Amino acid sequence: MTRKTTGVRTRNLYNPGADKPFKLSRSKLERFMECPRCFYLDRRLGVDRPDLPSFSLNLAVDELLKREFDYYRERGEPHPLMRAAGIDAIPFRHESLGVWRENFKGVEYHHAPTNLVISGAVDDLWVDPSGALIIVDYKATSVKDPIRADYNSRQSYRRQLEIYQWLFRQNGFEVSDTAYWVYANGQKGREAFNARLDFELTFVPHQGQTDWVEDCIRAACDCLRADTIPDAAGECEFCLYRAAARVRESN
Repeated sequence: MTRKTTGVRTRNLYNPGADKPFKLSRSKLERFMECPRCFYLDRRLGVDRPDLPSFSLNLAVDELLKREFDYYRERGEPHPLMRAAGIDAIPFRHESLGVWRENFKGVEYHHAPTNLVISGAVDDLWVDPSGALIIVDYKATSVKDPIRADYNSRQSYRRQLEIYQWLFRQNGFEVSDTAYWVYANGQKGREAFNARLDFELTFVPHQGQTDWVEDCIRAACDCLRADTIPDAAGECEFCLYRAAARVRESN
């Protein structure tokens, strides 16, 4: 990423007059749904939100879960916890799985009506006996109460799974409507740390609805093509901060 001393990015900006397809990640589509103004400032004008700290523990959990499921993937067997949960599937083997998992690559689809390339990096894929893919996302958390199969996940998490479902369908795969989060819940009720953190794994199903994705992509494209900066989402904390700073700076 290239930034000027002003903090403005000068590369990977949307140009309405360009013929080359423009890549837009799943996370940037989520940004558009959170706040069109932040999305426009980032992808059109090169002014992104401040970087947030990386969650190293979450990344470690993701990496270890991938290794654990890959162990059973190589053997063509379900994870024992999948059996225990009554999930009739096995981890999916495919030569492109490594690319589909990689940040800044992932699974891609060129949406011809908007000339946008939509992409997303998936955590895992399972396959059921009919050959349908099951989209899987790992989530690390630490909450007091046990996570159950009817756990109410965030709306952004639901959209994340549904965009992945849409992407794989656009790439010609049969995809199950049922997706799963694998929640790793860090246990805080132990008497002592003893240099060890234990997790409970829970599979939480989600019945995906992808009919909104196409409209979202078109709306995001319309936003990028506009010549004016859109209004902020009413509760966007970043836009509220900018507005408050401008008021103070003008006094």
